[in-house]
Amino acid sequence: MVSSALQIAGLLIGGIGMIGTFAVTGVPQWRVSAFIENNIIVFETIWEGLWMHCIRQANIRMQCKVYDSMLALSPDLQASRGLMCAGSVLSFLAFIIAIIGMKCTRCAQSSWQAKGCIILTAGLLFILSGAVELILVCWVANTIISDFYNPVVNVAQKRELGEALYLGWVAAFCLIAAGAIFCCFCCCCEKTRSYGHSAPTHYHTHSQHLHRKTESSYSKSQYV
Repeated sequence: MVSSALQIAGLLIGGIGMIGTFAVTGVPQWRVSAFIENNIIVFETIWEGLWMHCIRQANIRMQCKVYDSMLALSPDLQASRGLMCAGSVLSFLAFIIAIIGMKCTRCAQSSWQAKGCIILTAGLLFILSGAVELILVCWVANTIISDFYNPVVNVAQKRELGEALYLGWVAAFCLIAAGAIFCCFCCCCEKTRSYGHSAPTHYHTHSQHLHRKTESSYSKSQYV
């Protein structure tokens, strides 16, 4: 009962991380225009994402445009575009594999050992996708902060951290937490299974020894 609840909790946390990863990959709020110095009055808000940039004017109208070329992106966003897609695919595969390997599901009469390998694979994929997303989000955030405090960069080109980065941190930690739950569950089950197999073997050997001893004493008494 506890193991099933633990698996369901890991699956729910992994599902939240997977949905968050999809959202982070699609939304344009990676870089947000910074209102400093002469830009205190907010007339126009600029959002920059992996696929498009949007301009919102006075909270009335918003226009979004897809990037004409990938070269228009900064190096960190160029790397984030491809690796975030890879992280989304990995998180989706981990979620599907976790469903197949759960204790409450039956797939082609899989043995417990096979299910343990499936759960371990799902956990490793969750951790891998979360690590990729965490590295990318931290890289983009570090670039934004460095440019913000760089006096050489023009004020109009300075950006702040967007909502997508905060969502990316939450999604990455959810994926890593789900992977850790599945990996710990697999290790605990393996230890329990090995202990359960070793104990009956010892008991069986001891019972065989007593049985042989009884047979030998009985044969001697019969002989006499």
